[in-house]
Amino acid sequence: MRTQDLMSGRSKGATAPVTPINPRLISAWQARPLWHGFLGREGGVSRGEFASLNFSYQTGDDAAAVGANWQRLRARFAADTEIALVRQVHGTQVHRVSRDTAGERLAGDGMVTDERNLVLGIMTADCVPILLVEQAAGVIGALHAGWRGVLGNIAQQGIAKMADLGARTERIQAALGPAIGWCCFEVDADLAERFAAADSATLSHVRDGAPGKAFLNLRGIIRDQLLRAGLDAARVFEVADCTRCAKESYFSRRGAGGVVTGLQLSYVGLQP
Repeated sequence: MRTQDLMSGRSKGATAPVTPINPRLISAWQARPLWHGFLGREGGVSRGEFASLNFSYQTGDDAAAVGANWQRLRARFAADTEIALVRQVHGTQVHRVSRDTAGERLAGDGMVTDERNLVLGIMTADCVPILLVEQAAGVIGALHAGWRGVLGNIAQQGIAKMADLGARTERIQAALGPAIGWCCFEVDADLAERFAAADSATLSHVRDGAPGKAFLNLRGIIRDQLLRAGLDAARVFEVADCTRCAKESYFSRRGAGGVVTGLQLSYVGLQP
């Protein structure tokens, strides 16, 4: 079995019908030849702290349950659709991927492609998932942005990689999905100072917390980064809730008190 087959839950030779995922799928764009959406934690078969739609094999969840969750996702796509993932490392590396390389799972935190029938997937549990689409050029991207990725401006890296494939920046649309909100992302004050030192505009997305602490608005910072990269403000969307506030609907490491939880999936793909 290839790595991709394992990671995407594909079961060769299986004949039993697969139950499709049936929770609310949060979408940003309508009436497009595009697979995309932000999933929460509901609609799968995992149990306990992984209940129920966990997509990660690295969390300690039962592998058979994770595989069944992946099979439920695959039921949404064409039978020969490939799913590409990266081995997320909280950095800024963005890879160009293809159907031929989809199973490699390179270390990095983003992917771009101009190939159809290829879905790009990002897994999160408080970090910001970013989906990018340039419909006219047929170029898409998916980014995982934790605070390190935001500090390093992974959004700019993703936009640049899409431009290399022919995307026009002013036509790119971005959707920022479920992530920990400004209400709940309290960090050490010196980390907030690092953000301000890297970009003074960040100060508008910082507010005081407890002594020695500050709250950061990651999605607000990313939005500003996207606009400075050349995106039209009307093409940048923020969807869904704070994962910690809505921990019953989304996996949230902070909401679980820092213990290991499952990971939810955000994805985008050009249909054939």
